[in-house]
Amino acid sequence: MSRIKRGVVSRRKHKKVLKLAKGYLALKSRSVRKAKEAVLHAGQYAYHGRKLRKRDFRSLWITRISEAVKQEGLSYSIFMNLLKKANIELDRKILSDLVTNDPSTFKHIVDEVKVKNN
Repeated sequence: MSRIKRGVVSRRKHKKVLKLAKGYLALKSRSVRKAKEAVLHAGQYAYHGRKLRKRDFRSLWITRISEAVKQEGLSYSIFMNLLKKANIELDRKILSDLVTNDPSTFKHIVDEVKVKNN
């Protein structure tokens, strides 16, 4: 059986890891072993962060809607319940966008909900 030399393959793997670890401090950007560990952890944090971002945005939307609805004399939970009863199917993202970019339309929706449920 002939001898297999792996220098090229190893070098390619190492370069790939070091490229991903570019910008890390100290040995984490220079040592292949430390860089590999750092890159793996960074990947885990990034994955978890993508899940957290969805949670954070939803809570931001709820906060915006809640504050806008308080000015109209309703609470957030009551407003969402009235929306459902009035068959207005707007999600929190759209409602939040209306609050920030088009308050008059949002006010119109709140008035519509109040009228339909009285």
